[in-house]
Amino acid sequence: MSGTLILLGDCDCTAPLPAIMAPAIEAGWDVRWILGNHDTETETAYDNLAGAAPAGDLGLRVTELHGLRIAGLPGVFRPRVWDPAAGAPRFRTREAFLNALRPDEIWRGGLPLWHRDTIFPEDVERLAAERFDILVAHEAPTTHEHGFAVLDELARDAGARLIVHGHHHRSYSATLPSGVEVRGLGIAEPWAMPDRWRAA
Repeated sequence: MSGTLILLGDCDCTAPLPAIMAPAIEAGWDVRWILGNHDTETETAYDNLAGAAPAGDLGLRVTELHGLRIAGLPGVFRPRVWDPAAGAPRFRTREAFLNALRPDEIWRGGLPLWHRDTIFPEDVERLAAERFDILVAHEAPTTHEHGFAVLDELARDAGARLIVHGHHHRSYSATLPSGVEVRGLGIAEPWAMPDRWRAA
């Protein structure tokens, strides 16, 4: 058996991802991923994922896989940049945020490690300009009590049929008022996409 495995963040890799996933990769699986908040807590976790497997990154783009258009929204909302539940963003773009940082906050010539997975309004705007079938995200939509309406709106406006998310480590299924179905995954929970979601 082979196909595509999509990791929804919080991998917290203690070794390079290709080494951890070697048995699956050798069996023919295509391993893809998005960042979660735990993946930017240490340089080791970040480097073992983002540095070791850059080709698998689905973040902030739409990728066609097996006839389905998959959009990846990595990371989390952070109040220093944008808390959609609290109002307008403090910074719309990474460039604006970088320009406001102290020199000692710069990491490897760019964003601080802690903010490498922060969601900016420009990220949502980029994906909103696309059409896609499935949104894979770390944050949750409003089907979870700690979710955000901006994800509901992004999926609806892009014509998505399904959101799959991690972060809160709770397994559940729900449907948004727009008809978009949602699947939240628990810690390390595998989920095989039902045949009805596959491209015709």
